Amino acid sequence: MEDRFAGLIGTARVEADAAGRGLSVRVVSRPAANSLAEAAQVLGIEPGDIVKTLVVKRHDGDFLFALVPGGRKISWPKLRALVGVNKLQLPDASLALEATGYERGTITPLGSAREWPVFADSLVAGHEIALGAGAHGYSVFVSGSDLIASFGATVADITEPE
Repeated sequence: MEDRFAGLIGTARVEADAAGRGLSVRVVSRPAANSLAEAAQVLGIEPGDIVKTLVVKRHDGDFLFALVPGGRKISWPKLRALVGVNKLQLPDASLALEATGYERGTITPLGSAREWPVFADSLVAGHEIALGAGAHGYSVFVSGSDLIASFGATVADITEPE
């Protein structure tokens, strides 16, 4: 597959993809944080409103995105059952970069170099969330429900407390 956003970098890719989907987003700059609680405080939100976008490698070599609220982690048995496979894994940082065009810590499905299926934990829907914005030092705020709808994401209980 070719890079869908050649020539655009970081937050510009996120904003271009969001606009193409008719999705309203707000990109904000933020200082680095040393913990989830610190990041939430800096952004003025609850820790559970920060959503990690994890790149997950399927057994067949393809990938998917898992949207995981802060303070939670993927429940591998739940996600494997939902996807219908026996094996899923988190790829190393270089493979995640190759799959998305984003460095770890900045990954978002918005503007990804390739569009992969999105699986969102049910806690993502129904409120505004913050997620990676494609570049270090930035977050993107978006309605979780609108993000899910714009990707036709599969929504289910795919996480457990950290």
